[in-house]
Amino acid sequence: MENIIKIYDNKIGVSFCWKDTSTNLIQIIFRDTGFHLNENEIESFLEKVIDSKSQKNCPTCIEGENCKSILLQTPSNKVSMAVSMVELSQIDDLLKGTLFQIRMNNYLDDLCKN
Repeated sequence: MENIIKIYDNKIGVSFCWKDTSTNLIQIIFRDTGFHLNENEIESFLEKVIDSKSQKNCPTCIEGENCKSILLQTPSNKVSMAVSMVELSQIDDLLKGTLFQIRMNNYLDDLCKN
């Protein structure tokens, strides 16, 4: 954990960047899947999460909000994930928290330069 700078975490995952890199990519990990995304791609992913919230579970499903019946598109056109409403909400929080923290850090960095 010495080689990373943690940005945000919650029950489902964590976001961080590597200390020893010149890239602006953020590593976002949830479940057992990792994404390397820039800020615009995180925003795009968040839009896909918001779009997925309109999907409904099967009315007779005994799993309820834990049923993995929601198809979540990812920033990669070739990858979709089956998630539950609970997971979708946690992914939403992870992405929003990551964007907030990135923007806050950028704002503070700019403020301190002046």
